Amino acid sequence: MPTAKLGDLTFYYERKGEGSPLLFISGTGSDLRAKPNALDGPFPKHFDTLAYDQRGLGQSSKPDRAYTMADYADDAAGLMAAMGWTRAHICGVSFGGMVAQELVLRHPHLVDRLILACTSPGGAGGASYPLHEVQDMEPVARAKHMIPIMDTRRTPDWIAANGEMYEQFVAYAVNDPYKDEPDHAMGLRRQLEARAGHDTWDRLAQITCPTLVCGGKYDGQALPETQEKMMTRLPNATLKMFEGGHMFMIQDRQAFVEMVGFLENRLEIFI
Repeated sequence: MPTAKLGDLTFYYERKGEGSPLLFISGTGSDLRAKPNALDGPFPKHFDTLAYDQRGLGQSSKPDRAYTMADYADDAAGLMAAMGWTRAHICGVSFGGMVAQELVLRHPHLVDRLILACTSPGGAGGASYPLHEVQDMEPVARAKHMIPIMDTRRTPDWIAANGEMYEQFVAYAVNDPYKDEPDHAMGLRRQLEARAGHDTWDRLAQITCPTLVCGGKYDGQALPETQEKMMTRLPNATLKMFEGGHMFMIQDRQAFVEMVGFLENRLEIFI
């Protein structure tokens, strides 16, 4: 099992593909054992792609202490160093986009091109939906609460017309095969506590690397207007919105095409 020791923590990672280095930073509760993951998509066909379980999640260490967004950013920087990388593209999705913002702010020399996907800056720029407020809901009730937030097209009329698909969505959200592992719930709670304190809004102008801000047009978790506000604060950013909700990367096939094109600096895709 590939792991890297960073300080007193051990991080599980997977690496796949060839080309320029790309660090993929995943979202809330992500676990590389859940398939498919980022390494099963298009990125490894174009880049030397590295993904990992963040502290408190999956097969990485789960210390029972307060986590900060700076901790998550330094974990990412430390993992890059463990791989021998001095610079890489960064793709941060949802919570991973929050980590990516802190990473480039704390370690700007490490970041080549940056993708911030369905995320938020927090503070006056707008926060993503407060997941810490619903974490203690009964799992089925929480799933049913979040489905129309994840994609605002999932209205009561849509649910009534798509009952079987809706129940599949609920089952997928509820069925966590790793929920009974030691410290699983604690690690997720620690992540949500750190997420609740995320705020880079007043520092975004310091992020000068080429940045693609992207999201789903129907995302009620990381709102489209938040993506627009974030883009205006970044000195060297492009905004692209896609047909989908919070899961737009698998809902709109064009999303990966344009994300890869941005990382490869093929700017004609935006014309």
